[in-house]
Amino acid sequence: MGSSVLTPAKPDLSGHTGPPPGRGNDGRGGGEGPGGQGTRGPSNSPLPLGAYRIAIWTAIISISMLFLALTAVMVVRAVESNNWIHTAVPPLLYFNTLALIASSFTLELSRRALKTGPSIQFIRWLYITTGLGITFIVGQLVAWTELAAQGIYITTSPSSSFLYLLTAAHGLHLLGGILALLYLVFRRYKIVVIPQKRIAVDITAIYWHFMDGLWIYL
Repeated sequence: MGSSVLTPAKPDLSGHTGPPPGRGNDGRGGGEGPGGQGTRGPSNSPLPLGAYRIAIWTAIISISMLFLALTAVMVVRAVESNNWIHTAVPPLLYFNTLALIASSFTLELSRRALKTGPSIQFIRWLYITTGLGITFIVGQLVAWTELAAQGIYITTSPSSSFLYLLTAAHGLHLLGGILALLYLVFRRYKIVVIPQKRIAVDITAIYWHFMDGLWIYL
């Protein structure tokens, strides 16, 4: 029989008893970094909730300045012009206004249901809000068609030019709100389950209510 000779291991004079430096507990590289975050860096951290609110209010202020400038130019043009002819608003625009106002109420009902009521109510009111928003856009297109049928185009008069310009500018900005609503629709289940996702509902509601008030101003 052969005999095996055990060679004693050399002692670690540094006193280190754990895994080698620069390695995790599993012996692989990429252990915890500063602050115990491991390989997760600051880029993986979500933005503070206040940052989203600052962003939406910055956008609202910018849009407000744009429409204030457009309406100021329109008022000056109407006062200084000798041939200003008022363009009658198509009756369909009043229906569109009611649809947009109703969408603000349904969105608020959806937002409140998310906090206190059953999730099915949140989703149901969200669907209705999105439908009303799309109805408003379709109604605007039909109203422009009615104007064209009456021979009123964007180049017919200064008044008609501003009517088309203001309604088109508002419609384009409202499309951004509809895209936000569609995002909520597609992420509805995650929003219900993950409370951190609900900031998207609050931000969308702020923007949508602003677009509602802007339309009433116009």
